[in-house]
Amino acid sequence: MILRYRLEANDRRPAITIVKHYETLPPLECCHGQLNQVFMNLLTNAIDAIDLTGYDPQDCDPSEQPPRIEIRTRAIDQSAIEISISDNGLGIPTELQPRLFDPFFTTKPIGQGTDLGLAISHEIIVQQHQGAIAIDSELGRGTTFRITLPRYPTGYPSYRV
Repeated sequence: MILRYRLEANDRRPAITIVKHYETLPPLECCHGQLNQVFMNLLTNAIDAIDLTGYDPQDCDPSEQPPRIEIRTRAIDQSAIEISISDNGLGIPTELQPRLFDPFFTTKPIGQGTDLGLAISHEIIVQQHQGAIAIDSELGRGTTFRITLPRYPTGYPSYRV
């Protein structure tokens, strides 16, 4: 809901379609407010990547994919779940990918964003929830972030979602 206005068509591109592939997930002990922050960061970055791709309706290539973000959830096994967020934006050069979770590192133009979203997301997933976050990106094809979370992190206070 918060990002709905960013998904609407604008003078640079048509509306971004959100495609949801949600499996039924088992209960998960987590801090849902922090995870919502991670999802907001990843979705904002996906929208920004699509916006940077550019789209010229006058010079539309029929093979060009319309702007799209896919969200998938699945149970990996009885002990973990996976959430992935994919976009069909520009993609991220391979040589930059290892630095994406560094504080103040960005692939965005100067002045856009805080340069902390992925660093904060990494801390929330890895440090606070004992999970993992990985990236798969290819220039010209887009980016996928995969989050793996244990259902019951050790030593974690009990918050069932």
